[in-house]
Amino acid sequence: MRGFEKAKGYTHVYLPRRSTRMSAGYDFAVCKDHTIAPKAIVLAETGIKARMGEDEVLKIYPRSSLPRKFGLTIPNNVGIIDPDYYGNEENDGAIFIQLYNFRDETVTIKKGTRIAQGIFEKTLRADEEDEESEEERRGGFGSTGMKAYE
Repeated sequence: MRGFEKAKGYTHVYLPRRSTRMSAGYDFAVCKDHTIAPKAIVLAETGIKARMGEDEVLKIYPRSSLPRKFGLTIPNNVGIIDPDYYGNEENDGAIFIQLYNFRDETVTIKKGTRIAQGIFEKTLRADEEDEESEEERRGGFGSTGMKAYE
């Protein structure tokens, strides 16, 4: 059930893969060049979507070499890809990885550069009944809204 595919609208992508037999994470590469101004955040395109079970999540972490080699990091420390993000109507579930340039000069990462690693994990639910939402996911990066609970 779990795995990776090319998202709609992308021609050449790099399917994530583990670098060694014992690697926990699947390396994600950008599918096009990205130039990032100093102190700026960009959404780096991978062109990949991930399918998984309803009780799973894909966590996206920066590769350990990202800060040292490029002066980049993932600003929210970890990206969370929920199972209902796959195939959503806004972008077919294409995974974008936020990158923050903490250097004082512009940085360019080239197509094919491995920037992050994804790790699938099982999720647990609270024993109490969840209040299930009737909302359908439409996209990512804040698509479920910023509205405060009442």
